[in-house]
Amino acid sequence: MIKFAKILILSFLMLMLPLTYINASENNQKIEELNVREFILEHVSDSYEWHIASLNNRHISIPLPIIIYSSLSGWHVFMSSAFHHDPVHEGLYIAKEGKYKNKIVEKNSSGTEIKPFDISITKNVFSLLFGSFLVIFLIMKVAKSYQKHGYKTQTGFMSFMEMIIMNINDDVIKPCIGKGYKPYAPYLLTVFFFIFVNNLLGLIPIFPGGANVTGNIAITFVLSIVTFLIVNISGSKEYWREIFWPDVPLWLKIPIPLMPVIEFVGIITKPFALMLRLFANMLAGHSLILGLTCLIFISVKFGLAGNAGMTALSIVFSVFIDFVELLVAYIQAYIFTMLSAVFIGLAKIEPHHKPLSPK
Repeated sequence: MIKFAKILILSFLMLMLPLTYINASENNQKIEELNVREFILEHVSDSYEWHIASLNNRHISIPLPIIIYSSLSGWHVFMSSAFHHDPVHEGLYIAKEGKYKNKIVEKNSSGTEIKPFDISITKNVFSLLFGSFLVIFLIMKVAKSYQKHGYKTQTGFMSFMEMIIMNINDDVIKPCIGKGYKPYAPYLLTVFFFIFVNNLLGLIPIFPGGANVTGNIAITFVLSIVTFLIVNISGSKEYWREIFWPDVPLWLKIPIPLMPVIEFVGIITKPFALMLRLFANMLAGHSLILGLTCLIFISVKFGLAGNAGMTALSIVFSVFIDFVELLVAYIQAYIFTMLSAVFIGLAKIEPHHKPLSPK
């Protein structure tokens, strides 16, 4: 297996050398300097179409539905390909700069750009829906298999799914929450598979993969808000007592409620940490891979030898980081689920000292 991988990488590098030569010698004067920052931001941000490739300055992309409500002209429903034929379609256009950059805007009577109500199916939204349906399909497939074969030993893919489900349920959810964990298991398992599947889809460079769903802070924000609501709705009386009247010296509570304020802030920082951890790790992984890819284009001006060396280095490191990201995809889903379970378990805390029963 290792020998085959070495042969595959060497063959790919040999195929890349002629292309590198053409870029470095014949088109060196025509290549514009690549703006790495713009390139990375463009690929990790959301868009109104699914870009596939660019050939001879022609962009191959899949158009997505635009659904806009304008207070000036009402509802607009069309495909994003309409902007290719007419940059200003039905009074709407995609802003190239300003605070609404890369968003659909329109101009009011005074000429000021305003952003209408936008519920378009963007790249991230499409990937979100696709990932959600994929999770539903996988779980229903497992459920149907158990319904058909009972609790017999599963094989193949079903065995793999059973291993993951039992690992998360028995080694994460059950010990972290403790008694009464079953009502929370469906939510936590759903969160795990949703994050894990979308993390994996983000690593696939071709359609329908490549979207930065879990690296979008709006997605991680919603996930953390749901966890926040479940944690605090499930909170026991002891949980709320320790927040508003913790077991600390009286001078830390009266006249200045120092500890209650700190405990209350902790309620907010827990889901905030969940949101930022997932967002930052997945965004950093995508950006790192794109940055390594940019080395190929940046090193064109170094000549044949320099470009060939940097291309080989870029490929090796990109493949290595891709394998690391496969591990990170699982770890981030695991950590989000584990911390959510820990927070739920802490919210269900029971009184430390039970009252003595009368004799």
